[in-house]
Amino acid sequence: MRRRINRKAAGVIVAGMTLALSGAAAGVSTASAAPATGNHTPAKSAAAPAGLVGWATQGGGTTGGGSTPPVTVTTSSALASAVSGTNAAVVRVSGTISCSGMIRVGSNKTIVGNSGATIDGCGLNISRASNVIVQNLTFRDWNDDAINVQYSTRVWIDHNTFSNGNDGAVDIKRASDYITVSWNKVYDHDKSMLLGHSDGNGGEDIGHLRVTYHHNWFDGSTQRHPRVRFGNPVHVYNNYYGGVTGYGVASTENAGVLVEGNYFENTEDPYHLGEGDSGPGTLVARNNHFVNSGTGQTGGSVASIPYSYTLDAASSVKSIVTAGAGAH
Repeated sequence: MRRRINRKAAGVIVAGMTLALSGAAAGVSTASAAPATGNHTPAKSAAAPAGLVGWATQGGGTTGGGSTPPVTVTTSSALASAVSGTNAAVVRVSGTISCSGMIRVGSNKTIVGNSGATIDGCGLNISRASNVIVQNLTFRDWNDDAINVQYSTRVWIDHNTFSNGNDGAVDIKRASDYITVSWNKVYDHDKSMLLGHSDGNGGEDIGHLRVTYHHNWFDGSTQRHPRVRFGNPVHVYNNYYGGVTGYGVASTENAGVLVEGNYFENTEDPYHLGEGDSGPGTLVARNNHFVNSGTGQTGGSVASIPYSYTLDAASSVKSIVTAGAGAH
């Protein structure tokens, strides 16, 4: 069972196209990592897409290209052209696009894969942009990052699959903010999700890097699920960690991370403070489920979560996430 009030139907509706993606949509939970200091609820877009939960609902919300008539692309050059600039656009990817390097993504874009759509060899660079949605794509064998987000706000990365890349699957850095990373699958890969790229970048990052990670499936991947610097609060909930070989979550450099309702299986180090040369952050863990896994390291307090969300029972997360995560 799940804690909820006011459940909405799941799914993603993009420019007249409905992707039947299983999983939880927005509900209401008043749980927070620290006592609330008031009834502060930042502005939320009235036109938020179905299924969007978390930090990407804040700061005005995330709608991508909205109801703009979609264009379908089948080559890297066509994709790069379609996602450039700041005009609203809905871009459907069809088939396999082979490429190298990074494709720059401008503001007000929805990039959504048709069934089986694959980006092979390159990644998306969401840089100095806002209001971007990336959904239902399979990324493989990228030679830099699969998705890089920097100096960008209001981004939703949802229902994608990542495998066998060179560097990060989803790296978020350089003062980026108001981001949700949901229902993705990572397998056969080392560095999954980095949040904050350098211990020396606090001047830009403190007060930013607020990200929600929910209902992701880390399937035998190694590390950074996520590795967090500076962001507070960062919300990691209802993810499935299956056979993670390095560590699950690391809170470093005075970050504040709430880890709740996750399912850890065959994962010796589910979460800890500090990592490598990075000093510790704070981490609050609650209502997690452990199967043949370590107990994790916690410490300190975390700022309150400002948005509403539905929390699935941790013991049900494995079945829920494995049935719904990844591209379809």
